[in-house]
Amino acid sequence: MKLKTIFFLLAGICLGFPSVSQEAFEAELHRVPIISNVDNLERDFFLYLPQGYGQDPDKEWPLMLFLHGNGERGDGKDDLDYVMIHGPLYEAWIQKRDLPFIIIVPQLPMFGRDTMGIGYIDNRSKEQVPTRLAEGTPTRNLAYRPNQPMTGAVPSDTFPTGRTTLPAGWDLVEEDLLAMLDQVTNEYQVDKQRVYLTGLSYGGFGTWYIASKHPEMFAAISPIVGWGHPDLMPPIAEAKLPVWTFCGGRDPVVEAKYFFAGINKLEALGHRSVRFTIEEDMGHDVWRRVYGGQDIYDWLLEHSKN
Repeated sequence: MKLKTIFFLLAGICLGFPSVSQEAFEAELHRVPIISNVDNLERDFFLYLPQGYGQDPDKEWPLMLFLHGNGERGDGKDDLDYVMIHGPLYEAWIQKRDLPFIIIVPQLPMFGRDTMGIGYIDNRSKEQVPTRLAEGTPTRNLAYRPNQPMTGAVPSDTFPTGRTTLPAGWDLVEEDLLAMLDQVTNEYQVDKQRVYLTGLSYGGFGTWYIASKHPEMFAAISPIVGWGHPDLMPPIAEAKLPVWTFCGGRDPVVEAKYFFAGINKLEALGHRSVRFTIEEDMGHDVWRRVYGGQDIYDWLLEHSKN
């Protein structure tokens, strides 16, 4: 039992608090500070605690680390709310879905991307950040449906970046991510056998990278619209780390043809716990369908390191 949970229970007994109802254990969203290894400055990450957390002091909860895309970067302080625009945190906190995970959501620094004329970064505003309503939930934004016909993908063995991951990506904050996982795992009611990693776009690439470097930490991973380079696959295959990756058949940004080489490498290495889904009718924002559905969460929960 965690010390702060014991303190809470003892305080309630000593002060004569009434019995705690289920309503007292609604979902919570916290900002947790951490000193970044990148620049020794304080940055925050979001920590989501699901409905019912703390009600049973002996219950351990699955933990999910979510890595956002390129457009949600920021300083980890005033910009942190941008990470609520997409992904599991949007589903759990904004749409009030009862997802039974503790969720860690960090923010990737700009690393100069705000000086490169990237329109969706330069032109973003806080008005785009969704708001959790006191009653009900906001209307969802619909996924973009490209007009071009579905033609399928011809696999490619060459990659546009010339490297195993993207520039200015999540690999640069690897130590910070490990520190967040360590802190939350030790201070909260975490089931250490059910720690999951997922991310979209830039975060999909980051998911492959972090999983390759630390496959023993996770029970399953789901990179979305981010392909995995074949050079990253041997540690994932050796650990038999379950993978479910997604891409869009009409995605002009992260094209489906680049996914096959890494997936085929996993299978060539004898790894069989691999799923690859091409949403042929969709463009880049496949994550709206994936995280907005239920299958991904059910699949993650099926896996435990035990």
